[in-house]
Amino acid sequence: MLELALHILDIAENSVRARARKVTIEVTEDSARDLLTIAIEDDGRGMNPTALDRALDPFYTTKKVRNVGLGLPLLAKAAEQAGGRLAIRSEEGVGTRLEVEFRLSHIDRQPLGDVAGVLVALIAGNPDVDFIYRHCCNARLFTCDTRDIRREIEDLPITQREVLKFVRDYVRQGLKEIGTQA
Repeated sequence: MLELALHILDIAENSVRARARKVTIEVTEDSARDLLTIAIEDDGRGMNPTALDRALDPFYTTKKVRNVGLGLPLLAKAAEQAGGRLAIRSEEGVGTRLEVEFRLSHIDRQPLGDVAGVLVALIAGNPDVDFIYRHCCNARLFTCDTRDIRREIEDLPITQREVLKFVRDYVRQGLKEIGTQA
């Protein structure tokens, strides 16, 4: 994967497959600490200790359609190459939290990419899941929460084209306003 937004998509889709009803995605850019952090937390099934121990093994997957699971190992490698790390906490029946760090200024750090497009894809493909996106750039915060959007649109389906266009534009404008560098 060439951009971090695609890793976010992959991890969030894993959360949905684990029957999460709420997925929180947090991106934090801290120039003073030269740190970019992405945290994704869900309330899905969680992993047992064996699955958690093997989560970064590219030859292990819980998916039935293939025998390899490259998403997490590729993300871990991307973090390592950019002077960072990846950590996962999970508890069966409670959910999973993944946190990955990168040196913000590292030459090998992948660009963040199209977060707005990823959020629209997640919402369109999983209309019954709540997605909360928070992006903090040097103490300036932007939040997009599908629960708030649903309250505002009332009877309109969140998957309606105009609603998804609004979400895309809203996220792009919000990220621009906080001056994101990722």
